[in-house]
Amino acid sequence: MRAITFDIESISDSVVRGHVDVNTQELIVVAIHDSLTGEYSSFSREDLPKLWPIIESADVLIGFNSDSFDIPLLNRYYPGDLTSIPSLDLLVEVQKALGRRIRLQSLAEATLGRGKSGDGLKAGDWWREGKRDLVHKYCVEDVRITRELYDYALKNGKLKFKELSAKRDLKLDTSHWGERATALPSLTHALQL
Repeated sequence: MRAITFDIESISDSVVRGHVDVNTQELIVVAIHDSLTGEYSSFSREDLPKLWPIIESADVLIGFNSDSFDIPLLNRYYPGDLTSIPSLDLLVEVQKALGRRIRLQSLAEATLGRGKSGDGLKAGDWWREGKRDLVHKYCVEDVRITRELYDYALKNGKLKFKELSAKRDLKLDTSHWGERATALPSLTHALQL
C-alpha cells in the first residue's frame, strides 16, 4: 500500500474569529511523506505538476483536518478530483473516538513528546516576508508529526492527548485503516478519467 501523508500551507487575508474559509485561501506549499520511498518532500505551487503523479499513485492520502481543509483546497489546483482517492483524516478519527476535536499540537506533545515547530498563521507571515525555506521546513515537520501519529496509532491502537495538564489515552479503532486503500480500484483516480 502506498500511503501519502500530506499537509498544506496557505495564505489569506480573510481569517475571521479564528475561522479559516478554505475558499479564500491561496495554496503556497504542499509537503508529503511517501511510504514507498520513505522520503519527505515539499512543493511550491509552481511545482505542483511534479506532485500530481505521486498523488495519482497513492492508495490512500493521510492528513490531519485534511477532509475539510487540505483536500478541498488542494482540489482547487488539481486537474482532476482528489476526492476519488481514499483518504484517512486523523482529526476525523479522533473526533469519532472522543466526540470532539483536538489540536495536532496536543496530540503531538502527549503522544510523541514534542510539539509543532510553529503555527499555520505564522507560516503565512514567513511566506510574505520571503522566508520560503522556513515555510517548506515547517510544512514538512507537520507531515512528520502526522505520519508519526498515524504509525503510533496503528502500532498501539491509541493516541495520547493533554487534558487539564494530564495525559490521557484515546483508543482508536485502526482495524479499518488499511481498508481505505482498497476502497476504490487503483486506476480510477481523477487523471485517468
